[in-house]
Amino acid sequence: MSAVASGSGRRGLLLILSAPSGTGKTTVVQKVIDRLPNIRRSRSYTSRLPRSGEQDGVDYNFVDEGVFRQMVSEGAFIEWADVFGNLYGTSVVDTEAQLVAGQDVVLVIDVQGAQQVRQR
Repeated sequence: MSAVASGSGRRGLLLILSAPSGTGKTTVVQKVIDRLPNIRRSRSYTSRLPRSGEQDGVDYNFVDEGVFRQMVSEGAFIEWADVFGNLYGTSVVDTEAQLVAGQDVVLVIDVQGAQQVRQR
């Protein structure tokens, strides 16, 4: 598999890595991204508080639960899920912008999120 440089005129591919929480999805995706520079990990929105070392807009887009639920009602997410009491979602606008720019985007989501993407 070879990466195609962004700006080549091609639309990016949407890839999904789906597995239960805590199974190492993020680790696997990071190793792929390290080898294939045209692949980008989507940055999820979440209602949970940042963990030590996490930065808003880098690791996640951190929003409060009210803002998140408003985004759900506006159809802002390709998929969203309640995972152990915290809300996580993938932005339609952010993902589409990356795909149009020719970047391949991988969603690192749980099984219920993957089912939502499949239904769209």
